This record gives sequence, structure tokens and C-alpha cells, in this order.
Amino acid sequence: MSRPRRWPLLIIVTLVAALGVIGFASLGTWQVKRLHWKVALIERVDARVHAPAQPAPDAAEWPSITREGDEYRHVTLHGTFLNDDEVQVYTPSDFGPAYWVLTPLLRDDGTTVLINRGVVPEELRDPATRKAPTGEQTVTGLLRISEDKGWLFSQDNRPEDGAWYRRDVAEIAAAKDLTTAPYFVDQEKTESDSWPRGGQTVIKFRNAHLSYALTWFALALMVLAGYALFLRQELRRDPLQA
Repeated sequence: MSRPRRWPLLIIVTLVAALGVIGFASLGTWQVKRLHWKVALIERVDARVHAPAQPAPDAAEWPSITREGDEYRHVTLHGTFLNDDEVQVYTPSDFGPAYWVLTPLLRDDGTTVLINRGVVPEELRDPATRKAPTGEQTVTGLLRISEDKGWLFSQDNRPEDGAWYRRDVAEIAAAKDLTTAPYFVDQEKTESDSWPRGGQTVIKFRNAHLSYALTWFALALMVLAGYALFLRQELRRDPLQA
């Protein structure tokens, strides 16, 4: 008795292989696009960080502030710190459990901008343990966008308890009854070794898109090679063999 060639199996395997190759290749192509985007982002941020400091955006510019267009801009501004409205935002650090010290800066035009003056260790969280800046101040640093979304496993802010876990500008402004800029500024490290310690902005962007792309393309090639091997064996099979 002869056996016909297994066309249903051949068709099914062909369809599965085609879907696998197209799917894995599409994911690889997407990762290549992400790679170009990430490289451009790193170059853009690096250029902003090392550019000469420019005046921080004023109230007229606030509506047009975006993460893509403005974050990490090197800015400078002048004003007086409203030390009574300081908040401390918990953060892990090289000093162990620590806190960002965010203080509103009242500018000459009457607007306020939250300044992240730097980090303090847990034992210096209480403002009474530190000397507060007084009088007219000049602040230079990096413009940052409000952290209005929490991270995985992060806690929510509890303004009623004075417990802050992310630098949410709108939430801090509401708690302190302030009308402030929609961004905050990470102050640069000063020559003084006093606390808070500025210049702690971490500017690192994980860029593993190339390895991801190579992985997806390799899987596409593996599927293609497996299909070619199957097809070779199937076509060499004698359809009339008993």
C-alpha cells in the first residue's frame, strides 16, 4: 500500500514557521527602532546636561513643558527659599536610607519652583538638624519632570502624615497650598560639603535593545532553519514507499 505525501502536515508546519519567522523578525525590527530612539535620547540628554545653564522656564512657558522637550535641561534661577514648606522624600542612596529635600523657591516674579536641594541621611531628615538657606539664592541644576506615577512596589505619598515617597510636584503643591511650576530642579553639588548634598541626579539609561534585537533575529533564523530541515526531510520522503 502506498502512502501519500503528508500535505496537511506540510501546510500546518509551513504556516507555523511563517508566523514564527514574521513574529520574531518583527520583534527584532521593533527593538532596532527602540535602539535608535534610545541612542538619540542619550545623546539629547547628554547635550542638555552639558550645555550652559539657561533661565528656568517662567509661568508663560509652563503649559508647553514636556518630558521629551525639556527634562534634564541645564537651568538657573534666583529667589528666596520658603523653608517652612520643605518636604522630605524618601530615597535609597549611597548613604543608606535617605531623603530628598525639596524646598519651594519664591522667584522675583512671585512664582515658585520646587528645588530638590539634594539628599540627607536619615538622621538629618529633621530640618532642625540642618542650617536653612536664607536671603536671595541662585540655584543651578537640572530641570526634572514631576514624578506623578509610582514605580513597581513603591508606596503612595501620604501628605497627611508628612510621608513622601515620590517627587510629585502637584501633590506637594496642593499639600503646601502653593501655585508652583509643573517641574522641579535638581540642584547641582555646591563646593560646600554641607547637607543636603546636591548633584545626586542619576543620568543612566539602560540600553539593551541591541542584545534583544539579536535574540529575536536569532530565534527567527532558528525557526527558519528548523523549517528548512523539516522541508528537506519531507520532500526527500518517498510518497510511494510502502
